[in-house]
Amino acid sequence: KAEFMNPGLSIKDRIIKNILDEAEKSGALKPGMTIIAASSGNTGASVAMMAAMRGYKAIVTTNKKCSTEKMNAIKAYGAELVVSPDGVPPDSPDHYMNIPATLTAKAPDQYFDIDQYENQSNPNAYYKTLGPEIWQQTGGTVTHFVAGASTGGTVSGTGRFLKEQNPDVHVVMPDPVGSIFKQFYDTGKHGPAQKFLVEGVGKDTIPGALNLEVVDEVMVLSDSQCFNMCHKMCKQEGVLAGGSAGLNVTCAVELANRATEPCTIVTVLCDSGVKYLSKVYNDEFLEANDITIKGTANSDSNSSVSSDGDTTC
Repeated sequence: KAEFMNPGLSIKDRIIKNILDEAEKSGALKPGMTIIAASSGNTGASVAMMAAMRGYKAIVTTNKKCSTEKMNAIKAYGAELVVSPDGVPPDSPDHYMNIPATLTAKAPDQYFDIDQYENQSNPNAYYKTLGPEIWQQTGGTVTHFVAGASTGGTVSGTGRFLKEQNPDVHVVMPDPVGSIFKQFYDTGKHGPAQKFLVEGVGKDTIPGALNLEVVDEVMVLSDSQCFNMCHKMCKQEGVLAGGSAGLNVTCAVELANRATEPCTIVTVLCDSGVKYLSKVYNDEFLEANDITIKGTANSDSNSSVSSDGDTTC
């Protein structure tokens, strides 16, 4: 699913439309209020875009890991951007994820917090849209669904819908090396996160929007694997997608290669590679982070990456 075709160039347009629609309907979001959101970039861009469309002011908080392209898009839409310093612990009030709650608590009539990490309107957006689309577009033949998690909304909402249609649909959540999700999935506990480069997936805390009960498997993949797949998709398929798409497609191809019977594996290309020209597709950035992009010659694989982002074997 080429989610970079959404107006804000990412999958996050789905959740922001749903959250704002429901908040306006319930009265939680009123004219004159300021929308505030913590984001690794894509949600922030969607918030900034839709706030401009609906006549609200917006504040987006992020950290220095967010790409320059995403920061500039947020500011271009007219939102105020707050960037937290490096090394802030997850429980600090200065952590970018905690700033919206702090401001909202001080002035609840002034701010509306998107709260994408806890808000159940996040996974419900995918339950209502992405899940039904996949089921319809595959004619009910989908056997695997692959989606990495940050808030967990995509894998949780889509996975829940697909499993309601067919409990045998295998839901896989790829996770970057350094994220805590795999450890928590296996043990119910986690230590601190380690550094990883891919944006928009993986986390250092467990969000309330993530429902691991619908996840059948967590596959750990490296930054190098993700970024190499991005370059492979770009050069072989003409698909310029972000690092999280590289994570998802690498996982989908791994599943296809180990399959022993026909299957239909669906994944999402979460955002556009145009958002990462200074990182994923920048030689200086890759060299500085010891990422080597390998040759793109066709491999001896029984799987193929189709141009719409689905992997079928």
